[in-house]
Amino acid sequence: MSEIHVRVLDQDEWATYRDVRLRALRESPEAFVASAEEEEAFADEVWQERMKRSRRVLALDGDEVVGVVSVGTGHRTGIPGAGELFGLWVDPPRRGTGVARKLMEKAAKVGREVGLKQLVYWVGTDNGRAVAFASSFGFRPTDDRRPMRIRGVDEEDADGEEMMMVYPLTDTGGVPTSL
Repeated sequence: MSEIHVRVLDQDEWATYRDVRLRALRESPEAFVASAEEEEAFADEVWQERMKRSRRVLALDGDEVVGVVSVGTGHRTGIPGAGELFGLWVDPPRRGTGVARKLMEKAAKVGREVGLKQLVYWVGTDNGRAVAFASSFGFRPTDDRRPMRIRGVDEEDADGEEMMMVYPLTDTGGVPTSL
């Protein structure tokens, strides 16, 4: 494996995001609320609009895309100054090799650059590996819980739950930290 590089996609690179998103949905359908079949039907305009709402960070090994994460910079969280980290996916052979950490580092940098104070990350309480990874990065669990959103299952019928984890993007003095 060569050196992994991460970069933020430009809005006009929506087709690159579409391709990796569909790849992630096909490879790890249990990890996402949406399905590849649903999103394959989206018009190009839907993908272009998605690029305006959130920043998309890619991990590359040469020209090969090996991971992606999204940083929602809007107010979806309902928490002032917070953005949401979502859609984290790493190609299975690359898991455990540092790709996810590089994606998270870049996502945090993007959050700081757009003036966010913290990132929110919803993680399944039964996904010990994801909770441990997020904790090792510096995300801290909160008491906030929500039913696990599972494709085709109503929230009241969902067995699992997600917990909100939060990562501060500033130090205690309110001065943005750097990577």
